Amino acid sequence: MRVTYSLILIVITVCTCNTARNGKNNISYNIQPGDILFQDLDCGPACDAIESVTEGVNGKDFSHCGIAAEINGELKVVEAYGTVQAVSLDSFLARSKDAAGKPKVLIGRLKDNKELALQSAALSKGYIGKDYDEAFRLGDDAYYCSELVYECFKRANDGQPVFPLNAMTFKEPGAEEFMPFWKEYYHKLGVGIPEGDPGINPGAISRSKYLQILEVNKR
Repeated sequence: MRVTYSLILIVITVCTCNTARNGKNNISYNIQPGDILFQDLDCGPACDAIESVTEGVNGKDFSHCGIAAEINGELKVVEAYGTVQAVSLDSFLARSKDAAGKPKVLIGRLKDNKELALQSAALSKGYIGKDYDEAFRLGDDAYYCSELVYECFKRANDGQPVFPLNAMTFKEPGAEEFMPFWKEYYHKLGVGIPEGDPGINPGAISRSKYLQILEVNKR
């Protein structure tokens, strides 16, 4: 990855590297602007289908991700979820919880390049309002969750990908046929299944050697 050390970015880093607060209720978390939040959503067959064909770090299942960004003094999550939007940290963390009531979310923090993470967070805000990419295809002006993360970090890195693309599959490991969910999904969209096309998913990003994986904790 490229490393940039401009004076402006160093100043930004010093000002924002402390843990940000959720302005809604003043709860502080160990989440920083530029962190990628990986989420195991409980959204039914769609999330199950995503998790069946992807693999997350340490065997975890992730069906969603977003970028933490500071907006008007409040830590929010910029995500492609229905549309590209910014939601409160509380809303994001409350979507799915384990049996103990803990959010099913892990933090991915870029190692050794805080400036790049901050740039990516800043760039993510420019995507708010963009359409969701229902077909999971690259190259248009609509975005799915991990595509948004991929594009923000790529743009911040002078157009060089931080997280590599992979050949997408819509088949369970070892299977020859497409999963029934995906056949019905793409049939309703009226487009072909993009099997083998380049793409990205939350699990693949979570396994990146450039990320430190952390638990979400209150402070």
